[in-house]
Amino acid sequence: MGKSKTRKPRKGLTFEDVWAALMETRKHQEETARQMRETDREVKETARQMKETDRIIKETNRKFGEFSNRFGEIVEYQVLPRIEEKFNELGFTFGRTCNGISIKDEQDEYKVADIDIFLENGVCAIAIEVKVKTLQKDVDRHKQRMAVLRRSADKNNDKRVFYGAMAGSIMTDEVKAYAQKAGFYTIVPNGETVKIDVPKGFIPRDW
Repeated sequence: MGKSKTRKPRKGLTFEDVWAALMETRKHQEETARQMRETDREVKETARQMKETDRIIKETNRKFGEFSNRFGEIVEYQVLPRIEEKFNELGFTFGRTCNGISIKDEQDEYKVADIDIFLENGVCAIAIEVKVKTLQKDVDRHKQRMAVLRRSADKNNDKRVFYGAMAGSIMTDEVKAYAQKAGFYTIVPNGETVKIDVPKGFIPRDW
């Protein structure tokens, strides 16, 4: 018969083994906790930076808006001094010019039509919208503004004819043609004054 193999007794875990395992686990937990704290700090820092970026963007937009408004006022006051004379040269007889008027929409109490420059006499009037850069959407909005003006006039038994005009320091040929097709006079800078561009065959729309 062969010799039977004698199994060595299995070594049990010692106190030192358990303690070492506990220390290693604790080390991992502490490292995990440290990483979580670092992640939390980074998240808070990112949130702070995003908040600061948002503040900077809002402040920049506010300043840009103020700049645009101021520049728009410059354009408006560039147009204002000679515009009555320029339209009278076309055969009108305006004797009164005002700027910055608001007209309430009779169909919507919360809607107001702001008119930059308004020329008038007892027979007709012209509402001029002034932009630094005139876009097609500005033309469309002015058509809505003219409709509000007409409704308000009808309510007040004002039988005058109303015309519209677009003025802008920057107005592409495409936008100018779009405005003229809508029946608006177009006004553009011309040196130290302004020019009313009236193409051949142009027929202004009346409201």
